[in-house]
Amino acid sequence: MTTDPLPGMFQLTPLNPDYRDDPHAVLDDLRARCPVHRDEASGSFILTRYNDVRPLVSDRSLWRDPIRAEQAAVMSRRFVDDLETETNRGETTSILMLDNPDHERIRQPLAQALYARVAKFRPEVERIVDEALEAIDASQPFDLMSEFCVPVPVDAIASILGVDRDRLGDFRDWSEGVIQGLNPFRNDEQTARMEAAGPALSAYFTETIAARRAQPRDDLISDMVRLQAEGAPLSDIEVQINLTALLIGGNLTTTDLIGNGVRLLLKNPAELAKLRADPGIINAVVEEILRYEPPVDITGRIASEDIEVGGCPVKASQSMTFSLRAANRDPEVFDDPHRFDVSRKHKPHMAFGGGAHICIGAPLARLEASVALVKLFERFPNLAFADPDAAPVWRTLPFFRGLERLELRA
Repeated sequence: MTTDPLPGMFQLTPLNPDYRDDPHAVLDDLRARCPVHRDEASGSFILTRYNDVRPLVSDRSLWRDPIRAEQAAVMSRRFVDDLETETNRGETTSILMLDNPDHERIRQPLAQALYARVAKFRPEVERIVDEALEAIDASQPFDLMSEFCVPVPVDAIASILGVDRDRLGDFRDWSEGVIQGLNPFRNDEQTARMEAAGPALSAYFTETIAARRAQPRDDLISDMVRLQAEGAPLSDIEVQINLTALLIGGNLTTTDLIGNGVRLLLKNPAELAKLRADPGIINAVVEEILRYEPPVDITGRIASEDIEVGGCPVKASQSMTFSLRAANRDPEVFDDPHRFDVSRKHKPHMAFGGGAHICIGAPLARLEASVALVKLFERFPNLAFADPDAAPVWRTLPFFRGLERLELRA
């Protein structure tokens, strides 16, 4: 433990080289010294202890919508500073940022349709994974991220949505473009790609929603149109916003879940040997990957009334930011938390958040990761790092953790 100044929110991103290289060297120190830390620069309390984070992230009395945050909560307020307040809130943002009644009104039918699709989706995920593996040229080193980890989730969500195969190229480009909306430090080229992708994807959804209303198919967009017709109080704009959010969130985080998982298994050959010996443990493997190296760093809530957290007073409308990464390696909860152990006795991790806002795409992410990891290591039994001594190349997208590249050889 040090006597250095406590890190603020912006030091808890991969833009800080120390955090990018080893986030837990920073988070362990912060959790030990000040598990509830007020960061004035971001205008938020930063919470790093599991026993604080878990009950609060599940507390349905807290607010999620940044429009309810005090003006001092600058990181939260950046989402609503230019908001046109007369617009229906559900037509300005996805369920990720909504409170009830809009949150439940929109999430319930979307979850109903999505979970029904995921329940019967395994054969299609297997087809998509097999197709991606077949396309890899394993005669030379290859980048698993671009060859496998990126296309599998994009093609999976495209299949659920009902994107025609001849439009997959466009859909992949739009998906990669709109993800740049999560990057506040994007360069000019990335910004241009984002600005082109957003309207193109919006036009695609507008056109497709109208087409499915006239002629339904066996896909998620048709499901949402049918639910509208049956009385679900959803506008087309709300459907479009939330399908876009599903696309962005699901693709980015599942890509990182698969990539992080492959890296961890290759770095821990004894754990990989357990999976090779018994692929039936894959669900436990995925849960340990999610605990050990989750794709998402943080989530947040707004206090709906004056409360006390870890002995620290938090006033109504003040922002709280929960470090899911720190909570997942809290030594008070997880034995030897910095050890990757696929046989670990299960305790709930926080990778998908919790409560009313638990990640709606979690079942799909788990399904894709479980199929992708088992099939990858079956297809390439001698899979290894192309350069075992090379340092990992982490992306610099704030509040997410994933690899830029993962060079392997088979």
